[in-house]
Amino acid sequence: MPREVVPPDPYVYGLAALGRRELTERQLRTRLLRRGCATDDIDAAIVRLRRDGVLDDQRAALAFARTEARIKHRGPLRIQRALETMGIDRQAARHATDEGFEERPVDEALEIALQRKARAPITDDRQAQRLVAYLVRQGFDLTAAVAAVRKRRRQDQADS
Repeated sequence: MPREVVPPDPYVYGLAALGRRELTERQLRTRLLRRGCATDDIDAAIVRLRRDGVLDDQRAALAFARTEARIKHRGPLRIQRALETMGIDRQAARHATDEGFEERPVDEALEIALQRKARAPITDDRQAQRLVAYLVRQGFDLTAAVAAVRKRRRQDQADS
């Protein structure tokens, strides 16, 4: 006979989840709904978590943007889209993304992403196109990605 699944206390679950990593209100709400918590209980827990300063969308957005920019070497367009998907409004997402690139400018992040992907010299147009497509998927501007790949290709040709 299967055991009946009892939903967790939304406040306690929220404290535990937010103790592991920053989450937005939308992310926490989704997790609690998946676990079968009642909507009224979720609303009360979210109000309490916000009041206690544990749940803060702007802080979560900034933590996410910093991680994506500094550690994962993502571009600003991808970071901003991801933040908006997480429930952060457009202006706040843009602000968090800008702050995520304060220590390392976007063009420097683009160079690092290119270095990580292109370990060998760029020898043909097809390889260059794949690298540009990769950089655009990572959230970098198309024009900047093309310029970076061209620059790297010229350097590779000069070195050989």
